[in-house]
Amino acid sequence: MKLVPLNKVFNIHYGNQFDLSKMSFAESREEGINFISRASKNFGIVGRVLNYNLTEPYSAGMITVTLGGSYLLASFIQPENFYTAQNIKVLSPKMDMTFNEKLFYCICIQKNRYRYSSHGREANTSLDNILVPDELPKQFQKYSLESIVRDLSSSLRKSNLKLNVSGWKYFSLLNLFEITGSKTTPLKKLKEYGIGEYPYVTTQATDNGIAGFYDFYTEEGNVLTIDSAVAGYCSYQAINFSASDHVEKLIPKFKMNKYIALFLTTILNRERYRYNYGRKSAQMRLKVSAIKLPSKNNNPDFEFMESYIKSLPYSISI
Repeated sequence: MKLVPLNKVFNIHYGNQFDLSKMSFAESREEGINFISRASKNFGIVGRVLNYNLTEPYSAGMITVTLGGSYLLASFIQPENFYTAQNIKVLSPKMDMTFNEKLFYCICIQKNRYRYSSHGREANTSLDNILVPDELPKQFQKYSLESIVRDLSSSLRKSNLKLNVSGWKYFSLLNLFEITGSKTTPLKKLKEYGIGEYPYVTTQATDNGIAGFYDFYTEEGNVLTIDSAVAGYCSYQAINFSASDHVEKLIPKFKMNKYIALFLTTILNRERYRYNYGRKSAQMRLKVSAIKLPSKNNNPDFEFMESYIKSLPYSISI
């Protein structure tokens, strides 16, 4: 997998550039065509209009990208045939592409929004050359819209377990984990290895702390990571990864799976109020910290933690 310009993956052209005020709104859904504006919600759809000047609408399944305004690079897979307003480009894949692959590229496009932070800067001329992976990373390939809907429907039928914290007990982090640092890998070095399947974990408190995927790793997976630079954000890293500076590792001394890990990260992130830039969650502070957990026979009740997470909606898609 390598980075290529967006126009190597998609045919890209300007949309209709129609003016909504000059169009007639449809009186019924059946006769209408979706009109896509630069809105950030509802796929950018602001109404349904009648056929305009016998113009053939774009086909469902294409991607629309906003080129300017407050929602620059908002990218949507259009569910029905459509027309577009001004400052919107339409992308059609150059090869057969699944819904999941299109969704992945929408995310890639939107992740480039930071490049246009200057006031008034638009993507009219530069969108075509934004760099994106030339294929879907392996970790995304197992998901599909159909499987997500199926898993959601199944999980919603479950009965949620109830939390009763009155019986919980405090457990030392040092008794639960080996607490250590990670090897710092400069982003420049990762770019030399190229895009790959291994996460690059940083101190950011979004996207599970991950700032990209590269063909290189230094750390083993199935561990918790904690940001020790700012506010102690905790995340679960299921697979091998590399890390930036100030990423601490909590290596379990017990048999941990993804369900138990997600329960623990939730508890640890509720403790973030204890940390700030002047009081960081450094290794020494973590080693003297304790968290309150469900207990059984004076030990952490990992079986309950796993069952609780599995009982939640969406859990089958974890």
